Amino acid sequence: MTPSSLIEQYGPRETMEYDVVVVGGGPGGLATAIRLKQLAADKGTELSVVVLEKGSEPGAHILSGALMDPRAITELFPTWKKLGAPLTQPVTGDEMLFLSQTGKLGTPQFLIPKSLHNEGNYVISLGNVVRWLGQQAEALGVEIFPGFSAAEVLYNEDGSVKGVATGNLGIGKDGQPSDSFQLGMELHGKYTIFAEGSRGHLGRQLIEKFKLDAGKDPQTYALGIKELWEIDPTKAKPGHVVHSLGWPMDNQTYGGGFLYHLEGNKVTLGFITGLEYSNPWLSPFDEMQRWKTHPAIRQYLEGGKRISYGARAITCGGLMSLPKTVFPGGALVGCEAGFLNFARIKGSHAAMKTGMLAAEAAYAAVTGGRQHDELTAYPEAFKKSWLFEELDASRNTKQWMKKGLYLSSIMNGIELWLLPKLGFKAPPWTVHNRVPDHAKLKPAAQCRQIVYPKPDNKISFDRLSSVFVSNTNHEEQQPAHLTLKDASVPVSVNLATYAGPESRYCPAGVYEFVKNPDDTDRLQINAQNCVHCKTCDIKDPKQNIVWVTPEGGGGPNYSAM
Repeated sequence: MTPSSLIEQYGPRETMEYDVVVVGGGPGGLATAIRLKQLAADKGTELSVVVLEKGSEPGAHILSGALMDPRAITELFPTWKKLGAPLTQPVTGDEMLFLSQTGKLGTPQFLIPKSLHNEGNYVISLGNVVRWLGQQAEALGVEIFPGFSAAEVLYNEDGSVKGVATGNLGIGKDGQPSDSFQLGMELHGKYTIFAEGSRGHLGRQLIEKFKLDAGKDPQTYALGIKELWEIDPTKAKPGHVVHSLGWPMDNQTYGGGFLYHLEGNKVTLGFITGLEYSNPWLSPFDEMQRWKTHPAIRQYLEGGKRISYGARAITCGGLMSLPKTVFPGGALVGCEAGFLNFARIKGSHAAMKTGMLAAEAAYAAVTGGRQHDELTAYPEAFKKSWLFEELDASRNTKQWMKKGLYLSSIMNGIELWLLPKLGFKAPPWTVHNRVPDHAKLKPAAQCRQIVYPKPDNKISFDRLSSVFVSNTNHEEQQPAHLTLKDASVPVSVNLATYAGPESRYCPAGVYEFVKNPDDTDRLQINAQNCVHCKTCDIKDPKQNIVWVTPEGGGGPNYSAM
């Protein structure tokens, strides 16, 4: 049944009215809601704010390295330490390694760019920080609806954004309402702020509808795969930060690792693979498992235990790919738009700052009697902010990385290390990227096949055991939230030309080519394994896979990630 026919049969949908609706309970969305309520309290005004979060609670779907620059959270909560924010492990040292297959070369401290120096930053669980932000938001009067997916953008007759509708519950695999069917509800706002994170389902639609990316470089992405380990106490170095480049990537494929020491004998580690890679035989998951076997990384893990696993796409095009962030009735904040600073490998401070700037613009508009127009004060304030200056300084970083390890290392060294020493705030030149990530794959026959070692189940693991420790769960009877525009493309194009890359780029074993009884091939989609990383939506060579929201509460349930 179509959404409209369901409404005709079971409707109308319940409607709730708010001044501001926020879609996404991550750092950007919660900072938006908190700042709105702070402004209302300071001015003695009433302002209704709601946050929709598709995870079972704020933080359940949050995945990040993570090192946090406290600049934005300090602006939001100057007394965050007294309030008990979970930023408790300051960085104690940085290490930058270039890896060969068995060796390593450390970068002298004076040659590490300022962007990768982390004095004053904190090693954190972003999930725990988001949970804390959720508590602060609720204490200020923000309504938070966890377990509710925003599935549809609603529009006024003039084309402006009216709000969103949550997904229907109780739809069976056949697309028909079950006995437990419940119609979604509509949330209307004078303004709607979208903070879904990288490759947001609704944000993608808004960018296309309002042509927000017109004249911009195509957005570019990476896939971050992360694990949390408890290690031998004798190997723990609380606050120590390790980054690596080189092996196991070849010189034409961007990838790098990170290993951060938390308190409590825990390390958070992971590997980032640029999704512009060209070899369809490459598997980001297996590259991450292989990276852990390097002596420089293995030394920390031997004798330890893996606690959790997860994966998430990273929006990393920077200023050159940043879309217009406002449209009639709403705005994009955080990684929904792409404010991450890839040169610093940090985005949570940027998400919070943009949320605060959008909130200030929305508050002024609502209290000024406006609604459903463009919040032009938000992008204007961004261009005057410290965040714009920070992103401008690194606007070419990811573009250079698309040109190979050696050239990118030289040019990023010049831009991020030498030019600041010469007094330049930003490079005097701009590098563009004109080809989207999905168009970079070459036919499998033109590429070297990669054979990965079998996991040893001590340091390296397989996909399914990894998904198990991500606590991922979806209601089995719901329709698959991974949809195909054309069901024939996976076999006729992807398998025939690219050797079925979806079976390798997915870090959760969702896509699997199996044989039919007549020995023909078909694509099996194991949607229950999906960790919501969005890689398939980004990397599919024909853009045939579309990720849509599952029932609220489904997906991973990350703990301390």
